[in-house]
Parts: sequence; C-alpha cells; structure tokens
Amino acid sequence: QVQLVESGGGLVTAGGSLRLSCAASGRTFSSYTMAWFRQAPGKEREIVAAIRASGIITYYADSVKGRFTISKDNAKNTVYLQMNSLKPEDTAVYYCAADFSAPILAHRSSYTYWGQGTQVTVSS
Repeated sequence: QVQLVESGGGLVTAGGSLRLSCAASGRTFSSYTMAWFRQAPGKEREIVAAIRASGIITYYADSVKGRFTISKDNAKNTVYLQMNSLKPEDTAVYYCAADFSAPILAHRSSYTYWGQGTQVTVSS
C-alpha cells in the first residue's frame, strides 16, 4: 500500500507561482511512476504531468508545457509540481497519483494510488 498526501495548494493571483508537494509512504517510492492530475468543477479529472521512476521520462499536458515542472526526490519520498505563470483556468483540485507500472502515463486508469487532493485557486 502507498499513501499519498498533497500539500502546497492555495490562492494566488494570475501570473504567480505555487509549488505542490506529494509525500508518499512506503520503501519503494523510487520504483513508482508518479503523476499530478487536476479536476475543475464540472469537468473530468485530467492529467497535468507525470514522471517515470527513473526521473528521466516526463509527460506534460499541452496546457501546462513550459509553465509547470514535475520532479521527484527519492530520498524524501516526495514528488513536486512547480507551477509558474499561473492562469485562472489552472484553478482546480490537484491530485497526486502513483503506480508501479503506469503503462500509459496520461491515463487516469493507469494509477492505483491517489491522494486526497489540494485546492489551487488562481484569481484574475
């Protein structure tokens, strides 16, 4: 079992930055593919970014490319999402997800473990 706890959400004005953190339990964190998804009111949960266990392969949704960066620190069992140049349309609940294999990085169904989510609100 893997438990995921997100933090770092909050209210920020457009153009600002936030860094989300996701702390994972378990001794095999370094073996997991990690991802961030988000869900805005009335919309489906969508991929934001993902990173393979190696930390070398990453994936970003087109809407966040060049603005968001995903990274993982295996020593701290933590994955991060640095969000810059935030826009009002980035407002959503952000969820951390993990899986040992995650065959398709962008698919929600690839991930077994989920956090409770953290709210990000970007005001215009």
